[in-house]
Amino acid sequence: MCVAADWRRLHWWVVLQWVVGVALSGPCSQRCDCLPKLPIVNCSSRQLASVPDGLPDDTQTLNLSGNQLRTVARRRFSGLTLLRELDLSENMLTAIEAEAFAGLQNLLTLRLARNRLKIIPVRAFSGLPNVQFLDISENMLTAIEAEAFAGLLNLLTLRLARNRLKIIPVGAFSGLPNVQFLDISENEILVFLDDMFREMPSLQKLEASENDLVFISNRAFGGLANLQELNLDRCNLTSVPVEALSPLTGLLQLRLCRLGLTSLPNHSFRTLIRLRELHVSRCPWLDSLAANSLIGLNLSSLTLSHCNLSAVPYSPLHHLVYLRYLDLSYNPITIILPNLLGDLLRLQELHLVGTGLLRIEPGAFHNLAGFRLLNVSGNRLATLESSAFHSVGTLEVLRLDGNPLACDCRLLWLMRRRSRISFGHSPTCGSPVQVQGRMLHDFSEVELPRFFTCRQARILTRKPQDVRTDEGHTVLFFCAADGDPAPAITWMNPKRSILTSSGRVRVLPNGTLEVRYAQVQDSGYYLCVASNAAGNDSVSVSLWVRGFPASTRNRSGQFFLEGWSFTSGQAPVNGSQPFPFDVKTLVIAVTMGFLSFLSSVAVCFVFMFFWSQSKGQIKHTATIDFVPRSSASANRTGRTTVETGRFTMKLI
Repeated sequence: MCVAADWRRLHWWVVLQWVVGVALSGPCSQRCDCLPKLPIVNCSSRQLASVPDGLPDDTQTLNLSGNQLRTVARRRFSGLTLLRELDLSENMLTAIEAEAFAGLQNLLTLRLARNRLKIIPVRAFSGLPNVQFLDISENMLTAIEAEAFAGLLNLLTLRLARNRLKIIPVGAFSGLPNVQFLDISENEILVFLDDMFREMPSLQKLEASENDLVFISNRAFGGLANLQELNLDRCNLTSVPVEALSPLTGLLQLRLCRLGLTSLPNHSFRTLIRLRELHVSRCPWLDSLAANSLIGLNLSSLTLSHCNLSAVPYSPLHHLVYLRYLDLSYNPITIILPNLLGDLLRLQELHLVGTGLLRIEPGAFHNLAGFRLLNVSGNRLATLESSAFHSVGTLEVLRLDGNPLACDCRLLWLMRRRSRISFGHSPTCGSPVQVQGRMLHDFSEVELPRFFTCRQARILTRKPQDVRTDEGHTVLFFCAADGDPAPAITWMNPKRSILTSSGRVRVLPNGTLEVRYAQVQDSGYYLCVASNAAGNDSVSVSLWVRGFPASTRNRSGQFFLEGWSFTSGQAPVNGSQPFPFDVKTLVIAVTMGFLSFLSSVAVCFVFMFFWSQSKGQIKHTATIDFVPRSSASANRTGRTTVETGRFTMKLI
């Protein structure tokens, strides 16, 4: 704000110098500078408590800034029918009376910034049909009444920034059909209500940053089909207002910075088909992007900086074939994987500043034929090989400063192209010791073959490793290598597939191959490859696993699992299979099983006891009637007799 005021004062000083020698005349010559040959009156910073009288009727520019005006009375400027610009900023205005500016039919610019206005009454600016620029920023406004701006039919720019507005009622912007730029930033607005901007159909740019915004209703932006730029920085939103953004089909730029976003869900911007620039920055809790979060967009510029993304969001980006600018700076991204950015065919600039980047894999920028700028300054890169690029011939700018670079043969390609590539701040060598701290520009062509060299990888473990073992055993194969730079160790299985650091057959961090619980199908020749920028070396090892006969797998008294064997550790006698468990193991197993059985029985008795207590008085005897079998003898009448019986049982 101070800079703007200084520029205005400089403007007036230049004008005064331009008309130096012209005598001041007119009734305002004692308090203002009236320039008759120019329709300009400068009354700025004159300690005026009221608008001076006697201003020339043909004045077109009137500067009253930096005074002590407290109010603008009704029709105070009515005689200045030709006035086109009026500056009342930096005063002590607390009120504007109705029709204060009546009669200024030709006014185009009105500045009321940096005053003490608290409210704008209804039709405060009536009588200004041609005003195109209105600045009421940096006041103390807490409310705007409906139709406060009615009559400003030709207004193009309205600034209400840096006030104390908490809510803007529906209808506050009625009568502004031609406004193209609205600035309501740095207020205390909490919500955007339905149809809040509906009466501004020509609005193209909305600056709403730095508010206390917690909610945007679904129809808040209804009617803004022509809006092209929207800024919602520094608000209290915790999610993308998907439904509220849906009417903005003409939006070209969207800023969502310093928000409480935790993720970007699928279809976050599904209707913004014309959006070209998306800026999401300084959202420290944003750690993930759903795979279809950016679906439907055809962006040319995307910024996702100062967030918490731990990897390049390859899946959400892959369909952005028109993307030219990508900024992922200040995210905890440590590696750029190969062949995953190739769908971004038109990408020209990639910024990854301060991410803690450790490696850029060969082929990382494959298929990026127009790639011209890479900024990876302030990271932990030791090198950057030419194989990472589709073609180094298109590279124009490469920022590598702030990385502990190893100046060896891997950077020789860069040294030979340094005259055609702009580095910004020149990178320095972090190793080896003899060149540590030297800038890349300091090396002469004669020194390159001496310092920028590498030593080919060489495997040190040359002793044959041929292992024959039974199923279920764990086998280790060693592979130590030397070279400069330190070589990478890769193992391949008998089918020549690369083994990873996970699974039953895995590569340990020190380069050792571990085969756990060996199986017959693991048999074959394994290949260890040590590689660095200077070359490769390899060695082969063999593993042969003997399977158990089928009869021994099902023999009673022995227990085997697939890939497992339980042995006593004693050598077999006369070639017989060793007993699968030792005595100690059996005793422990039996004891634990017996204890489990007793525990179960005890629990059942306890449960029955408490259950019986809950049933009230218990009978200790029970009488049971029973019918015995029919007697085999018949009486004289020919009918068999049936005996009945009863006995009493005592319950314990």
